[in-house]
Amino acid sequence: MENTEAKQRIAELSDEIRRHNHNYYVLSKPEIGDFEFDMLLSELIRLETEHPEFIEPGSPTQHVGGGITKEFRQVQHKYPMLSLGNTYSEEEIRDFEERIHKLIGDEVEYVCELKFDGVAIGLTYRHGTLVQAVTRGDGVQGDDVTTNIKTIRSIPLKLHGTGFPDEFEIRGEIILPHASFEKINLQREADGDEPFANPRNAASGSIKMQDSAEVAKRHLDGFFYHLLGNDLPFRTHYESLVAAKSWGFKISDFAVRCKTAEDIFKYLETWDAARYDLPFDIDGVVIKVNDIRQQEMLGFTAKSPRWAISYKFKAEQAATRLISVDFQVGRTGAITPVANLQPVQLAGTVVKRASLHNADVIALLDVRVGDMVYVEKGGEIIPKIVGVDLEKRPADALSFSFASTCPECGTALVRTEGEAAWYCPNETSCPPQIKGKLEHFISRKAMNIDSLGEGKIGMLFDNGLVHHCADLYDLTFDRMIGLEKIYESTNDKREKKISFREKTVTNILNGIEASKSVGFDRVLFALGIRFVGETVAKKLASHFITVDKLMAAGIDELTEVEEIGEKIAQSLLAWFSEPVNLELISRLRSAGIRFVMEESQVPLLSNKFTGMTFVVSGVFGNFSRAELKKTIEAHGGKNVGSVSAKTSYLLAGENMGPEKRKKAEKLGVPIISESDFAVMIREA
Repeated sequence: MENTEAKQRIAELSDEIRRHNHNYYVLSKPEIGDFEFDMLLSELIRLETEHPEFIEPGSPTQHVGGGITKEFRQVQHKYPMLSLGNTYSEEEIRDFEERIHKLIGDEVEYVCELKFDGVAIGLTYRHGTLVQAVTRGDGVQGDDVTTNIKTIRSIPLKLHGTGFPDEFEIRGEIILPHASFEKINLQREADGDEPFANPRNAASGSIKMQDSAEVAKRHLDGFFYHLLGNDLPFRTHYESLVAAKSWGFKISDFAVRCKTAEDIFKYLETWDAARYDLPFDIDGVVIKVNDIRQQEMLGFTAKSPRWAISYKFKAEQAATRLISVDFQVGRTGAITPVANLQPVQLAGTVVKRASLHNADVIALLDVRVGDMVYVEKGGEIIPKIVGVDLEKRPADALSFSFASTCPECGTALVRTEGEAAWYCPNETSCPPQIKGKLEHFISRKAMNIDSLGEGKIGMLFDNGLVHHCADLYDLTFDRMIGLEKIYESTNDKREKKISFREKTVTNILNGIEASKSVGFDRVLFALGIRFVGETVAKKLASHFITVDKLMAAGIDELTEVEEIGEKIAQSLLAWFSEPVNLELISRLRSAGIRFVMEESQVPLLSNKFTGMTFVVSGVFGNFSRAELKKTIEAHGGKNVGSVSAKTSYLLAGENMGPEKRKKAEKLGVPIISESDFAVMIREA
């Protein structure tokens, strides 16, 4: 076949196969049979093999897979991938609606959508072609799984029609339909492998497989529900869904617009019953403000949008017998009671253990060993005991007594006033606390020493090689080589052995060395300071820049930082007051760990605002609050969450908090507008 003829035929076949894919996988209206479709695809594969110079970036042959991904690259989200706040009752929905009206005061229309139980994904398209697919990750950055996502036939590799932006991102959920899930588990059981617990876990594992050809065999699917980009031409969220559907995306037919809370409740009631008839899993409903301008006015908290919320359906329950209770010690010393149960089937898995949370919950439920208890999966993930069948209580059942001493080290437990948990205060010598801190330190979101893990940390601890995080940086090849441990597998109860051979030890040492390049914010998170999670660690590191400035900060300086309240501030002050923790920082610093934000992490356009602090409040006409805050930081300034005597400026937009204005006026803090700020930037 001549080159010109081959190029034309490849283009014709690509368009025809895309149309048939869309008809079959999105519209569920196939026009041809499987045999005819396979013939078309085979012809396209043959022509592309003979004429690789004519392969299009969005060719349908990429749905077949074949690429191997050894390591999934971390990619920063252009727009943070936030999670939604959860509600479980009509009262909470009414509270949500009242907050919306209080904040914007206008008439509000909502869109209700099904909450798919899968894996969140963000797809980026340029000039109508899929260029990148990224998982949620920690919300700030995720894994690039583009090669695997391209195997999902319902996802358009090249968009249909016209009118789409040159570049945009669409977010959705990758799911595994029930039929595909059952087929995979039948095959796994036939191969002697453990079946997957549920479709969500199977979908999550599938998109991280190294061989995309194997991913293609899993028959994943996806629904999409949120468009992002600059200057998108839509007034409402619902309009954007209609447009996305016309471009070839699989958009749920079950999204509806609602005017009142009663409309929302009817939708919830309908799907609480009808969800069991769907060919895929949902675990609730998402409620969004429809008007995009109103969404912008409402804005975001640190973790979630204020204009959307999810309603979670009541979890499935099962009744079983409580056999005994164990007490587990976490890395913070918190004691968690764990119930041992007669095995029971629940939400697709066999449950043998469940959380009892704390002493207050046990007392409230009056749980006793021997009781018939009701178990459900909290958030469909962690089993928990939620009630007791008192009519079936054995006559000799004794009231339950919570542990008074640590089950691991024997130290008397303590309880802080106002907190529910009991704690073992022996954090320097209690083995589970020490190992828990080490495991947290090496975890992916912290120092990311992936060559180590729970088992290897346990071996190093048991052999006296590590006791503190800093001990990891004193490890040598000679001290580790030859270590062995025999343990019983929890899956098949067979004895297995971990051996520290040459390759294992080399990988551990390389991983430890590589961790020295981890940024200050992740180092701060890795230290395991109570209440200092990923988000708080990032805010503290960005604000103070160095650990020395953070350690020198008082309560007022700490609480000036966005999202930092008195509870977090007191925890930081207590942690930095302990000599053992100061010694730990000193040792880590000597080992080469970074305790300063790199200049590349804090890009400066000017020093115009150096030494100044800003409070940004309200809705702005030309920029979002996030953009204004980035601009302040780019010119050397700092953002704080509340007005104080140390605040340099209150940048005020429409509908700003009246209390902030009142406090600024009382303290004499200058109040500037968006246009005033623009003048200051131009001067910079």
